[in-house]
Amino acid sequence: MSDVPVPNTIGRSVEPLFRPRDDRPGVSIIDPLERCQYAIETSQCVEPRPVSVDGFAAPVSAVARVRTDRIEFPFLVSAFVRDTSGELVATVDHETEVTLPSDEYYVELTTPVKTYLRVESALDFEVGDDRLTLSLGDESPLEIGARSDHTRPAGTVTTTSDPADVMAAISSFGSALKTTSPERSFPTLRGHPPTVEFGDELHVPDDLQPPETGVTIEVPPAFEFVFPVASLAYYLGATVVPGDTPRIVTDSGSHALDHPERGFEGETARVLKQALLLDCLTRTEGLYRFDLHERREVEPFVDLDFAALYDASLSDRLLAYLDVPFSLLDDVLPTWRLAVQATDDHRNAAQLPYVIRDLPIIGVATTDGASSEPVATAADIGEFTRTTDVDRRYPVEPAPDERYVVPPKTETLEHAWLGDGAPVGGNKLVDAGFEHRVDRDGSTDDPQITIICNDPKMEAEYRDSLYYHRDELPFDVTIDRNCSTADLRRHLREPTDFFHYIGHVENEAFVCHDGLLHPDDVATVGVDMFLLNACRSYVPGKRLIEAGSIGGIVTYSEIGNAGATVIGQTIAKLLNAGFPLRAALSIARRRRLVGNQYVVVGDGSIQVVQSESAPVVFSVEPLGDDEYALGIRTYPTNQHSMGSFLLPYIDDEESYYLLGGDLPTFTVTGDELQRYLKLEDTAVVYDHDLYWSSDVDVRRDFS
Repeated sequence: MSDVPVPNTIGRSVEPLFRPRDDRPGVSIIDPLERCQYAIETSQCVEPRPVSVDGFAAPVSAVARVRTDRIEFPFLVSAFVRDTSGELVATVDHETEVTLPSDEYYVELTTPVKTYLRVESALDFEVGDDRLTLSLGDESPLEIGARSDHTRPAGTVTTTSDPADVMAAISSFGSALKTTSPERSFPTLRGHPPTVEFGDELHVPDDLQPPETGVTIEVPPAFEFVFPVASLAYYLGATVVPGDTPRIVTDSGSHALDHPERGFEGETARVLKQALLLDCLTRTEGLYRFDLHERREVEPFVDLDFAALYDASLSDRLLAYLDVPFSLLDDVLPTWRLAVQATDDHRNAAQLPYVIRDLPIIGVATTDGASSEPVATAADIGEFTRTTDVDRRYPVEPAPDERYVVPPKTETLEHAWLGDGAPVGGNKLVDAGFEHRVDRDGSTDDPQITIICNDPKMEAEYRDSLYYHRDELPFDVTIDRNCSTADLRRHLREPTDFFHYIGHVENEAFVCHDGLLHPDDVATVGVDMFLLNACRSYVPGKRLIEAGSIGGIVTYSEIGNAGATVIGQTIAKLLNAGFPLRAALSIARRRRLVGNQYVVVGDGSIQVVQSESAPVVFSVEPLGDDEYALGIRTYPTNQHSMGSFLLPYIDDEESYYLLGGDLPTFTVTGDELQRYLKLEDTAVVYDHDLYWSSDVDVRRDFS
């Protein structure tokens, strides 16, 4: 799975770098210096040599020293310059060029790996449309410090199937928080919770105990109450205990987790959203004193002293937050990334640690199906997806040996199903996919793409060179046509970041010119992610996940060649632009390019490539007189998840916005819109049609 970031210059997502060191076992550091130096071109640079991390102003995992008079980033990043006391002396963004006199400085860069520079020199930052250049007064020694993210579990908790023991296991999730301050609203300060396994008795290691936050969540000991509070318990560092009535209890008061209209799950979601939003506003009183749009919108209508709240305890802050009517915040809340619907099966607790960093809204269905929604049948799926242009060489196979379920509709960007059943839409979570993600080491090589076309009638799907247009990050693409079973088996075994299969599946096996290849005949799969653009590829996709893959997009039923070609091209371009699997499929579904016959299996949060910022979809509406309304819908990722914020690179725009859903609409001229769309290739919606920004001529296409 490639960890090389994709340059993205439409805006900049910001994450904190000044944070406590995490020295606990199990935290993975993957070549942090190697991963950050891809962006640095230096003149007269000596070979980097390791130096001690001790004494560096910020927590880092490794430091290297070079001598240079210039550093150039071939894409635009923001920079925050601090003096030796930690005070911010300058912020460098898309519209700011800064010159500073000779002194000792710490420069914080918004790169994917948390990166600092320490230098004693004069500094001159020059900002271009697509790059940042830092010039030093003279050739000087420069220390580069880097630190990778806590994306692996730090330990394991053992629990029984008893709900009270599962509560204790979920309570351990808060041990992964790096801080209990408002800065934990930054996703990089929310580490990976410990894994959960089942045994004969409960065992929570001492170093995985929840932090002392003074917050307890009481719920009845039943999984329909336990699972929905998992995200909230993690974010609050709370202890979950049995109680007759769902409520939050602190030393200073309590709050009922129930509401006459929202109910238990709705009120739990409300508390989570409100706590995160108001923490994001409060943290602007700390090291990151940015002009945050949401604070300007909320502050006049609430009686909150953000400066005092920043220094208050977590429990006191929480109760102050919950005194604010939810109706005052609803319009400025970001659209949540993920809703997970889970069955009330104790085994689902083992998958919660892998999705919880996204702070998903969790609902629980009974074992009879999704709550308040009907269970779909194979006939229902067929009605959604009936086509007439499908070639068949083998008899039609039965539907997957799982009943279809229809998860409840929620106002989130992505949806997932956890437990038995095949969801109509969204993401079928499979535990093996999460385990394989954790086992993979990051790579700084170019992303490896394998395209297999086993049907000449579908060759148009890859003729547009979908994976070739990035100069800064070229893909290593392998294309093979009309594979034999031996050839296809070899391709599935070889390591590759993304496997794009174009062809047919029959009897749960891939169709090759010399017969069928069943995924069970491939003992070890080296494919990380995949798109199986073939009829009824759900079961083969699940088999690939079980055999080594992380996540992929598959189909439940028949798909026509013409429609599949459009869908395959669209999803490939979205993945190429940095969208996660779930988001790419969600966008295709929203644009009516795909119905319920496509679904994500495994870990749908992963990306083929990592973007420098959160990926976005634009919408454009002409206003007349050469003015246009520009809408920007942001899609959080694992790296830039709920709590991140973004500065759009629009002329005269100085406000930051929280990620998740639609930003306020901007009014721009035709020239401004053309320039902005050319910064990054992504999807643009105009008059219900989908365009690609790199192909758009504003006055020709949007008139």
